[in-house]
Amino acid sequence: MPDSMDKIFKTVIVDDHKIFRTGLEYILNNLSCIKVIGEAGNAKDLFNLLKRSRPDLIFMDIKLPDTDGIETTKMVKEKFPDVNVIGLTMFSEIEYFNKMIEAGASGFLLKHTQEDELEEAIKTVMDGDYYFSKEFQANTLQNPILNKKKHSISYTKREIEILELIARGMSNHEIADQLNISVYTVDGHRRNLISKAGVKNSANLIFFAIQNGIIDP
Repeated sequence: MPDSMDKIFKTVIVDDHKIFRTGLEYILNNLSCIKVIGEAGNAKDLFNLLKRSRPDLIFMDIKLPDTDGIETTKMVKEKFPDVNVIGLTMFSEIEYFNKMIEAGASGFLLKHTQEDELEEAIKTVMDGDYYFSKEFQANTLQNPILNKKKHSISYTKREIEILELIARGMSNHEIADQLNISVYTVDGHRRNLISKAGVKNSANLIFFAIQNGIIDP
């Protein structure tokens, strides 16, 4: 896994509210790991910008006036798979979480996220892991409307152990080294965990496990 601590990542902000873009740009430019190279108020402007410069990271609002952030994220990842996307949302839009992750986003933040968590999210995502807002997780777990019925899925002790390490952002190789097992065994457990949960990827698996009380947030 690459070390993001000393790198500066080129970033683009996509949001249809100019005042929000300006505020977020000010905060990001105060972080040592970020250089904002552009902003866009809609999907069309974003792709025009991407013709001229290539960012490492895009902050993507879910609600855009032309093509929504979910579809825009999907198009970005299809054309530029190496560009990371962090979704931005308000509480009223968190039902779009799974769709954003399935579209290819690597992170999910609430728009009022504090600067320290913002920096943590950037470094986590740029290290190749997923990041979900702590406040988003906590409020989703406590929300009776969004909180799904608890699943009675049986997990082995080893599966829980591997699931917790996955949630810490560890790769198959790192998990294999820590548990002194083969990478193939870890990969098999990961695939079984995803299958049992009925989700599509590791990001959804982590959120499923937190939401259903299998692991702690």
